[in-house]
Amino acid sequence: MKREFNIVIEQDIDDLYIASVPELPGCHTQAKSLDELQKRIIEAIELYIEVDKKKLEKPNKFVGIQKVEITFEEV
Repeated sequence: MKREFNIVIEQDIDDLYIASVPELPGCHTQAKSLDELQKRIIEAIELYIEVDKKKLEKPNKFVGIQKVEITFEEV
């Protein structure tokens, strides 16, 4: 069986790339390069599914990503 997953990729203040899978809560990884990140997130997804295949029975529907702007006082 094949399945596609949406991946959210961010870069932290230490320049590490962080990938997470919104439809698999808690499924995430990090790496120094995007190539390594892709390998690691595939491994993370495979492990996640191996542990709990029931999560695939009724997947969440990906709608999109939005940004919100919040103004706050500096400390």
